[in-house]
Amino acid sequence: MLITIISFIIIFGILVFVHEFGHFIVAKMSGIMVREFSIGMGPKLFYYRHNHTTYTLRLLPIGGYVRMAGSSDDEDEEIQPGTPVRLQTNDQGVVTRIDLSNKSQLFQGIPLDVSGSDLERGLWIEGYENGDDSEKKRFSVDHDATIIEKDGIEVQIAPIDVQFQSAPLYKRLLVNCAGIFNNVVLAIVAFMLLSFMQGGVPNNSNKVNLSPQVSIAKKAGVQNNSNILAVDGHKTNTWNDVGTMIQKRPDKKVTLTVKHDGKIKNISMTTKSQTVQKQKIGVIGIEQAMDTSFSAKLFSGFTRTWNMTTELGGVLGSMFTHFSLNDLGGPVAIFAETSSASKAGFLGLLSFLAFLSINLAIVNVLPIPALDGGKILLNIVEAIRRKPVSEKTETIITLIGFAIIVVLMVLVTWNDIERYFIR
Repeated sequence: MLITIISFIIIFGILVFVHEFGHFIVAKMSGIMVREFSIGMGPKLFYYRHNHTTYTLRLLPIGGYVRMAGSSDDEDEEIQPGTPVRLQTNDQGVVTRIDLSNKSQLFQGIPLDVSGSDLERGLWIEGYENGDDSEKKRFSVDHDATIIEKDGIEVQIAPIDVQFQSAPLYKRLLVNCAGIFNNVVLAIVAFMLLSFMQGGVPNNSNKVNLSPQVSIAKKAGVQNNSNILAVDGHKTNTWNDVGTMIQKRPDKKVTLTVKHDGKIKNISMTTKSQTVQKQKIGVIGIEQAMDTSFSAKLFSGFTRTWNMTTELGGVLGSMFTHFSLNDLGGPVAIFAETSSASKAGFLGLLSFLAFLSINLAIVNVLPIPALDGGKILLNIVEAIRRKPVSEKTETIITLIGFAIIVVLMVLVTWNDIERYFIR
């Protein structure tokens, strides 16, 4: 259980970090201020500021986010009139830090009861100094000033020129696509690394090798690098064809049409049976042949990612005609599958990481509000209309999408609990 928990946290952490790092790096390159880059959710454990960004580690090791100035993820609270703050100024009297925390006096500054402020366009804050309500004072705020929020985290203020919506449309589109792109790259790298560590790439032809365990096929005369042309007269072109035909025949006599060194012959044997997921399947002790060439290992990341993407796309397409919660999986399902993958060691976890990364990319492509795909769709609509959707409309769409996701996650999670731990 401990190994599963650690593996789950590491895999989930890698997926989130890689996805969010895509948004982060492209936003930085596009001139959009990233106010906070958080790993984890919930209360903060530690934070560090560098180059206008606050890097935060939070308590719950699930999830994370990139808080871009002015984006839907930027929950910047307006400083309400009557709020007590403490201001730090430079030699010219311009405000460089604003402390809202009230937890401790982090610096010696000017105490101010705020009556109004504009930290986006006008860059000023005004109020009554030292509780003296006889005179209202206004202070200019530096463009790169910071604000210490109520939870004690210090972040940059968000002037309008560095906000997300101020960036050109094509840059915002690239930012929204970057997380998806990074997940695809992660899958490619993981599959490539897997192929090098396994010593080759499974060849989806009808060429087979003998299993290192006791092999019925070997005793019957099948040799390594033999091509299985047919099983009981049924033509087989791929490994999937061969495996399907044999698995359908547990404890039965089969005749293989085998080609080796240019010679073709029929070899008969009786399969053994194994129980997999409460179902008996036939086995004869063969496995996929491996392409051990360097080029095959190198390009396997691309080919295996593409093959899995098309396979998952087909499953997703079938859900529109036959929807089932069993076709979906949430954190509970990921945890359960992590347990199975961890039993296969590092290679099993690496393969599972690639699988999840592609899943995350595909889900985020879907035009669902609150996900990357929904944001990309709004970018496309803006390009067609030649003007952005109103902030109110976008907020309503995002809230509806978020509500749908929450309801779906509750249903999926309960279904996963029943499927993995109750039934």
